[in-house]
Amino acid sequence: MTTLATIHVGLKQLGIAEDDARDIYERQTGKRSLREMSPRDHEAVIGELRRLGFRRPVKGARKRLQGRFARKLQALWIAGWNLGLVRNRADEALLAFVKRQTGIDHVRFLQNAHDGARAIEALKGWLAREAGVSWERDSFAAFWQGAPGARIASAQWTLLAKAGLVDGEFDAFVRFVQEHAGLGVGQMTARDWVGVMNTLGERVRRG
Repeated sequence: MTTLATIHVGLKQLGIAEDDARDIYERQTGKRSLREMSPRDHEAVIGELRRLGFRRPVKGARKRLQGRFARKLQALWIAGWNLGLVRNRADEALLAFVKRQTGIDHVRFLQNAHDGARAIEALKGWLAREAGVSWERDSFAAFWQGAPGARIASAQWTLLAKAGLVDGEFDAFVRFVQEHAGLGVGQMTARDWVGVMNTLGERVRRG
């Protein structure tokens, strides 16, 4: 795989949007375009993507996890990574967690609704206890605040505020989200929230 292809795979794996990718490029090389970079610059970008959690695909490696609850579990696991709780974002670590919770060895066998719910609720409970993610319905909150991505990003913002790294006011959080996404918070899609969570996750892990 060429260095350019590796960069594109890394960006996709981490869910990094184009504007955020260009910010990474500039931070590492002083250039905002891959075309302007030297091979050494490309390697610097790959190094940064690895630091953020990118893992090169291994030939013959297991395919993406499958099963009725796989995507939900993976999304919660990556949320834990972005909240600074998960130290190993790899699927193997997720599988170990699921096995502890359900006794099932592989997520693709999680077809039973009871077992799936046990694993999902265990993860959600962990994120709530350790990182302050609120899953409760709030009749006074705006509709967009009920999105899972908004709930997780809000918890990330609170963690950063407690560390003195951001302004903890709600309006400051809203401004950050809108400036990052280029959208009003009411227009945000699940994919837009992924970009916000990944950016905040980098700051949470960096401390």
